[in-house]
Amino acid sequence: MITRRRAGLAAAAVATLALTAACGSSGNQAGTPTTDTVQPAGQGSADYGYGASGSDQGGDGAYGGQAGGEDGKAAKAGPGAGKLALSSSPELGPVVTDAKGMTLYRFDKDTPDPAKSNCSGACATTWPPVPADGATAPAGISKSDLGSVTRADGVKQLTIAGWPAYRYVKDTKPGDTNGQGVGGTWNALAADGKKAGAQKLGDVSVFKHPELGEILVDGKQRTLYRFNKDSAWPMKFGCNDACLDTWKPAKPADRSKLTGIPEKLITTVTRPDGIRQLAVDCWPVYWFTGDKQPGDINGQGKMGLWFAVSKDGKKITSTPEG
Repeated sequence: MITRRRAGLAAAAVATLALTAACGSSGNQAGTPTTDTVQPAGQGSADYGYGASGSDQGGDGAYGGQAGGEDGKAAKAGPGAGKLALSSSPELGPVVTDAKGMTLYRFDKDTPDPAKSNCSGACATTWPPVPADGATAPAGISKSDLGSVTRADGVKQLTIAGWPAYRYVKDTKPGDTNGQGVGGTWNALAADGKKAGAQKLGDVSVFKHPELGEILVDGKQRTLYRFNKDSAWPMKFGCNDACLDTWKPAKPADRSKLTGIPEKLITTVTRPDGIRQLAVDCWPVYWFTGDKQPGDINGQGKMGLWFAVSKDGKKITSTPEG
């Protein structure tokens, strides 16, 4: 009887040690390298390798904020991101998505410099790493911020400003942000690799554009433009009739809801047709129907007359590359 009891206790101890090793927070698996290497993003794509059923493997409670692995197997990565995009979120601001509109996330327990992923095993089942192959940047994300890191499990993972990028299995359709704030350690990615929602949004805000610098955007994160045929004083509106089909007068802003711009620069003007329009430094401003997502500057330099606006209310005459 005593012998059998000792044998049972020994087996339990071994099982406890195995469980501790499998779910530890270090994220390293026995027999795998502990350092990752960074390299430029490559070409190619992958097929979807996960589905909603994976949401029960680890889940919010087990892997919402915990690194670590389960069996040392390579992560089952999802598809390549393709051409990234920025999605406008009323709560979070511009959020990075893949080509299909699925939100990309970052993990607080990772590091950007040097880039390293600390989510593996069952954590990577709930948060599949995004392959770097084939990823390209939209207008609002600096091309130099895209890179890759070779994970300990061998997957080459996309990085944005050094932060490894993941999807979340409980996001089932484009625009979902169910992973935001999970475990207090997961956040949607902003255009510069920072946490989405870190900057307070306003009726007028500042967007750090990789080509034009700090530009003004409206409450929907659309680039704001000035028109050279308008004038601030005496007040003159050069965009009328058919022009307004393409260039929409920006809505007036609540001066108590501004981010990164002095209140004194923001006023409201009334157009000849009675429409009330936002003005910056007394200049009427517009948004361009050819801009489809945050960071787009397709109106910049149009006809040599339309220009984005800097945070101090001046027009930006820089011409974007390409």
